[in-house]
Amino acid sequence: MIINLHFTIINQIYSQKQSLTNMKSYRLCIIVFATLLALSSCKTSNSSKQNQSNQKSIPAVSVVTAQAQDVKDENTFTSNIEPNVKNNIVSQSAGRIKNILVDVGSRVRKGQLLAEMDEVNLVKLKLQLVNDSIEMGRLTELFKAGGVSQADFDLAKLKLELSEKTYNNLLENTALRSPINGIVTARNYDKGDMYNMQLPIFVVEQIAPVKMLINISERQFSRVHTGMNFDITVEALPGETFRGKVNLIHPTIDAKTHTFQVEVVSENADNRLRPGMFARVTASFGSNHHIVIPDIAVVKQVGSGEHFVYVLNPDNTVKYQKVKIGKRMGNQYEILSGINEGDQLVTNGQARLKDGIEVTIAQ
Repeated sequence: MIINLHFTIINQIYSQKQSLTNMKSYRLCIIVFATLLALSSCKTSNSSKQNQSNQKSIPAVSVVTAQAQDVKDENTFTSNIEPNVKNNIVSQSAGRIKNILVDVGSRVRKGQLLAEMDEVNLVKLKLQLVNDSIEMGRLTELFKAGGVSQADFDLAKLKLELSEKTYNNLLENTALRSPINGIVTARNYDKGDMYNMQLPIFVVEQIAPVKMLINISERQFSRVHTGMNFDITVEALPGETFRGKVNLIHPTIDAKTHTFQVEVVSENADNRLRPGMFARVTASFGSNHHIVIPDIAVVKQVGSGEHFVYVLNPDNTVKYQKVKIGKRMGNQYEILSGINEGDQLVTNGQARLKDGIEVTIAQ
């Protein structure tokens, strides 16, 4: 229409040029034509820019379809490996160490002699025991003959029993023996040292089996049972997995952490697991059929710990939807609630979006 108008004006000007004798009228027509031409060109340019601006205001996004799949229901807990039994080998009284028979790293058997203390006090008690035994024999004959009262006889008998117990106790604390099969993990004295009762002479640990104490959420309390198998990995032995079993379940739940403690035991027949190693203990509770989506579709709200996604609506608008995430699996998230299978989720350009905004799908 604008082009036709230009041609009409040109024809009119041409006709006027033929008939006009006055040069001023001719020039006036030329100025009017140039002005109309400029105005129409500016209007066309502004209209084109407005159309381009409207197109640019609608963001283009990529989407992915939410799909459900079987996800292993596993939980991994961290712990330090501990010896099944740990014994501090000490003497009940201070004294000089007569002999040291084992060293750190020595494997010992139950009842094996580890160290000997000075025997001076033991000899004294032995003499006392012999005397009390002789006296008891003499009083026994007199008691049978009626020469000693029942009270004196009972007192002598009690004294002999006390001497025997004292002697046996000191004998046990003079010849120090291992109460378990294990390995010596510490030795704090040398032969000839004066034992001062501040540190144990030896530490003996049983490392076959070993144990781990883990804290499990109260949500799993009814699913954990004695004898349940757990997988164990340690950083010191990468690529290897060891088997453990639940040995003890503590009956109470911590009111602050809402967890309960479980003792997991590994037989450790080859002694490869050592006390102090950092371990990861994994429990398997089967599998769940949950939605799994790419991690790039998840938007974390800063400062709140909450997670959201943009769901594409049928009218090409997006909805800002809160979701509850489960475990992370590589570059994917397990979704526990918030979206349905088949939902279209935005996977890029979320920074330009807001709830209810219209989008276009990038090809």
